[in-house]
Amino acid sequence: MERRVAEGLRSALGPLGLEAHAFKVGWYNAVLQPAFHLPYPDDTLAFVVLSTPSMFDKALKPFVNKERLKIIRDPVDQCVSYHLSRVKEKFPDQRVDVMFDYEMLPSRKPKFLAQTAAHVAGAAYYYQRKDVKLDPWGKKKIFGVCIHPKYGGWFAIRGLLLFPDIQVPFLEQPAPVDCVSTEEKRIELLEQFNFHWQDGRYRDIIEVKERYSEEQKAYFATPPAERFRLLGLSQ
Repeated sequence: MERRVAEGLRSALGPLGLEAHAFKVGWYNAVLQPAFHLPYPDDTLAFVVLSTPSMFDKALKPFVNKERLKIIRDPVDQCVSYHLSRVKEKFPDQRVDVMFDYEMLPSRKPKFLAQTAAHVAGAAYYYQRKDVKLDPWGKKKIFGVCIHPKYGGWFAIRGLLLFPDIQVPFLEQPAPVDCVSTEEKRIELLEQFNFHWQDGRYRDIIEVKERYSEEQKAYFATPPAERFRLLGLSQ
């Protein structure tokens, strides 16, 4: 069953520049405090959805052109939301729950921790302070960051698809690729991400196969309120 769902997602999302990686809810819940647990049985099938550099041209621009006359609040969020809702139609006999990276619970906690989901699904390695043996940061707060083996930091985690009626007790957990494997590189990555994230150098911590186009970089570097103009939209 898991294979059939995975193939359906690949065929629906691949042409849009989106990737879906399977995991069991139990893998995710096992590494987090109860406050962050997903409220499903451990063997429930879930997928974390990533956007790759090609999503901008393959999904976002066509979506914006089609939706031009409607009110668009956040083009990327709405584009992803539209396509993941369409995916549900591919599985008419299944319940599919969708969670988006920008959704909050009433407690103001995020509905799910995107980087943890990507790590347990084997999609991208979540580098954290604990991955550095000789920590140089003292009392500073250091945030972790996911690196994709193919895209480095040139990708984003967009959402989860959960299939509450599909239990996958025998699903095997793939380890994420540890592509930033030396202590020096990990320190460099976390330094760049935490203190110089605006310049985007952390995204190229490894040799990448594909990165954002200049147009896409300009789009994400522009304050959200002004991005509409770049896409030829009036707000």
